[in-house]
Amino acid sequence: MHRQPARALLIDLDGVLRHWDPAVPAAVESRYGLEPGALLSTAMVWELYRPAVAGEITDAQWMELVASRLPLPPADAAEAVAQWQSHRGSVDQELLDFVREVRAAGRPVGLATNATDRLRADLESLGLTDEFDVILSSWELKIHKPVPEFFAKAAEALATEPPWVMVVDDDDRTIRAARAAKMIAFRWTERRDFAYLRPALGL
Repeated sequence: MHRQPARALLIDLDGVLRHWDPAVPAAVESRYGLEPGALLSTAMVWELYRPAVAGEITDAQWMELVASRLPLPPADAAEAVAQWQSHRGSVDQELLDFVREVRAAGRPVGLATNATDRLRADLESLGLTDEFDVILSSWELKIHKPVPEFFAKAAEALATEPPWVMVVDDDDRTIRAARAAKMIAFRWTERRDFAYLRPALGL
């Protein structure tokens, strides 16, 4: 049996629509004598990352905590983090064109991202502010993916029942949670499988 096409798209930001150049932190780590990967691995420690995306601390406070854990003098640590964070990523133009195609076909598109209070400024600097019908930020909702309530709020914001929402994300936990919420979920990889996504959305 063939299912009907999805009526709305929920798309992730980091690792999907926005990409980070690994050369940026690598250059900073080399400059300050840090171990390769030290910046990201420190930032993503759950006890630091979770409060930052759950709306409990600001992005600035998160980065201060990261700096405090680097094996550098405080001033050097703060400079290293600031240099790393000055790069705000780049947009996947092919995927952005797809988002525009989906919206042009009358399907609402929601951005669903675990983010800090820096998200809105980042979207503006990347030229993405007006590219979505709704923006679901974990920092603003005070809940983060893959918590089930996040998907319930996303469906509500899109005014679309969960079984008619397609989720595109690069995180396995989010994909599993979206499917548990009865949504259609597609794990984004370098395959860039638009040949699947377009028919799934009735394009």
